[in-house]
Amino acid sequence: MSKREGSKYKINRRLGVNLWGRSKSPLNHSREYGPGQHGQRRKKPSDFGTQLMAKQKLKGYYANIGERQFRRLYEEAARRRGDTGENLVELLERRLDAVVYRLKFVATPFAARQFVNHGHIRVNGKRVNIASYQVKDNDTIEVNQRVKDLAVVLEASKSSERDVPDYLEVDHDKMKGRFVRAPKLADVPYPVPMEPNLVVEFYSR
Repeated sequence: MSKREGSKYKINRRLGVNLWGRSKSPLNHSREYGPGQHGQRRKKPSDFGTQLMAKQKLKGYYANIGERQFRRLYEEAARRRGDTGENLVELLERRLDAVVYRLKFVATPFAARQFVNHGHIRVNGKRVNIASYQVKDNDTIEVNQRVKDLAVVLEASKSSERDVPDYLEVDHDKMKGRFVRAPKLADVPYPVPMEPNLVVEFYSR
């Protein structure tokens, strides 16, 4: 197992869930309790602990976004009209690396971030190498011509592990997609329950 794979599966183990729903996750075959000699101790989590876990799950799912960046997204979500939790999910799903992952151009959110950072993605025909770039409605997202036939791209597009959600459109023959509309929490195909309302409570303390 590579260092990158090992580190992301540590997130799975720490949180006690198969965060990305992958068949390769060691959590599918491991113990139910957490890592370490104290992992078998179970106690009812406090409200703070429950809120913290909700935040860690949401952060971890999007390739373990840094705390400073995640908090900025929360603050932007809180400034907007409407439900802050729904706004937060929308902002996360508009991240370019999240869109690349959702379009099945790569296999994992971690690979999506790296793919964008390496300049392999174009938005409306222009190269964008910032993973946190916010995609707008009707933006087109395309894999650069020189990497369209890479094995990792072709394998990801044909994977049956997950489907492309209906707020996106994709043509895998052209490796090109479109961001159709802003998703609601119920539209997002999280493999595990996400509770952005608890994340809002965590930051509102």
